[in-house]
Amino acid sequence: MKASPTDQRVLLDIAELDARIKSAEIARKNPPQAGRVKELLARRQQLSHELTTRMGARDDVQTEIKRLESDVAVVDARRLRDEQRLQTVTNPKDAQGLESELESLLRRKRALEDTELELMERLEEADASVTEQERIIAEVNDEGQRLSAEAKAAVEASTAEFDAATRDREARASRVPVELLAMYTTLATRSAGAALFRRQTCEGCRMMLSGTDLQDLRQMAADQVATCPECGCILVRTEESGV
Repeated sequence: MKASPTDQRVLLDIAELDARIKSAEIARKNPPQAGRVKELLARRQQLSHELTTRMGARDDVQTEIKRLESDVAVVDARRLRDEQRLQTVTNPKDAQGLESELESLLRRKRALEDTELELMERLEEADASVTEQERIIAEVNDEGQRLSAEAKAAVEASTAEFDAATRDREARASRVPVELLAMYTTLATRSAGAALFRRQTCEGCRMMLSGTDLQDLRQMAADQVATCPECGCILVRTEESGV
């Protein structure tokens, strides 16, 4: 195929724009924050499950404390009743029985209060545990929100880059002969499509051509389209080519 050196050089711009378009497309579909955001979502789910467990443990302690408070109230009510009866009883044996029951109730109340103190300490620890878990979840949420906002901005920037590069490509492609563009498009499916040939090296695959391949290039006219024997892309020759 033949094409003017000027048209061939336009392919370099198109190849660069195609690379930008591909990069922008990848970036907008998978912003750099996406992986971490996914990790944070899984982390938050785990933390929320643990928070539910800790809140359940705290609720159990609170329920036990309420039950003890109810038991203490029952003991107090019985003591008050016995104290009132003791003031009116006249039978010594009955009085002795009431005094014995009052002592038993007092011991019972002290035991309940000791247990309640222990439960209050456990409740304080459970509250602290829940608060700490909520703090960690809040930090995860804050990071997730920040990264999500950054990802959104990155997607918008990549989309803008994609659109701009696409417009520029269309403008440059319109200046290239149809047959040359078709050749480039076909080659671009398996190589860079077109690359600068500089210092006897294809910049598409970074391979230096052998002496035989260089000799073949030297024999080609400037308007003859050459391809890299290594990667197959169009070699755009300039004064820097070294042939």
